[in-house]
Amino acid sequence: MKKIYSVLVENRSGVLCKVAGLFSRRCFNIDSIAVGETDDPEVSCMTIVSSGHPTTMEQIEKQLNKKLDVIKVKTFSEEKSISRELMLIKIKYNKGNRRDVMDICTVMDAKIVDMSKTHMIIQVCDIPERTALFIKMLQGISIVEVARTGTLALQKCAEADV
Repeated sequence: MKKIYSVLVENRSGVLCKVAGLFSRRCFNIDSIAVGETDDPEVSCMTIVSSGHPTTMEQIEKQLNKKLDVIKVKTFSEEKSISRELMLIKIKYNKGNRRDVMDICTVMDAKIVDMSKTHMIIQVCDIPERTALFIKMLQGISIVEVARTGTLALQKCAEADV
């Protein structure tokens, strides 16, 4: 079972360490974590994706709610959320495979953001499964470097507490 935790926390140093420590001490797995300021500079939002037994997922939510720096915890499943991941991927290409790379970018709605005679950097913003598929599609081409963000997610509008 996979759960997404949207955790509003006070925007102070050490808060990320405390939350990560909670997961570490209890041997809970973090599949992905992304942190950023909200519209209020005093508050940050942590989007944490974790997987495990349903009892473990419930325990994580309870433990997060006990933390002093935590303002609010929302949990939702992948089905009830819109999630995205950003990936930058640098590849080495040649004249023989350049057209193939461009076709893959078109099909996957990816954007070439930098290019030289032998290298290009491609940006992909999609669900985590499609970013993984994009990497798989480029396996025949020389991948130089990959940088991926953690998953960002919001509850779907029909499901959200407004």
